[in-house]
Amino acid sequence: MTFLGVRRGLQLLIGLFLYGFSLAMMIRATLGVSPWDVLSQGGSLQTGIPFGFMTNIIGLIVLLLWIPLRQRPGVGTILNVLLVGPSAEVGLALLGEPSALWARILLFTGGLVLLAVASGLYIGARLGPGPRDGLMTGLHARFGLPIWLVRTGIEGTVLLLGWLLGGTVGVGTVAFALLIGPLINLMLPVFRVPERPSAVPDTVVTGT
Repeated sequence: MTFLGVRRGLQLLIGLFLYGFSLAMMIRATLGVSPWDVLSQGGSLQTGIPFGFMTNIIGLIVLLLWIPLRQRPGVGTILNVLLVGPSAEVGLALLGEPSALWARILLFTGGLVLLAVASGLYIGARLGPGPRDGLMTGLHARFGLPIWLVRTGIEGTVLLLGWLLGGTVGVGTVAFALLIGPLINLMLPVFRVPERPSAVPDTVVTGT
């Protein structure tokens, strides 16, 4: 295995673990869930489907949206489903809920920045983005829009729909929707693994 191959594998695994851990940090901060979780809450309230199953259904719908964008799942897409949840559970087991507001703000901010770093790591490994990040990179590649604009647009749309369906929105939710796009836009060029000059193009597009 080449050095780049080892780097891509390690970067993918580290990124996915940190992604789940960052979700736990924001949950423990109790300042508001991410827009996708707001949508899952709202969908669950309207249909009676349990939250966890609704999250899976939304993920499947997002994967179907990959088809017109000519995105194909990779090993990173599969590992995203398998590893992010357990790593989030590790974070929830290790972290407590701080009582002081300043500590909650600090924890949420750290989780938000860590999520952007984690996204840059595992998307930059070019082994396949997760369902929601694949939608972001697919729209970016198809229409040539900046990553930050695409991500912010997706998060804002999901947030609005989830709120209209009755999902819970907090100040952290709004901060996540507004800031995650620009933060990921900064991290992707930093962690993107370069392609070999003679390499066959990857099966997914993860351009910066």
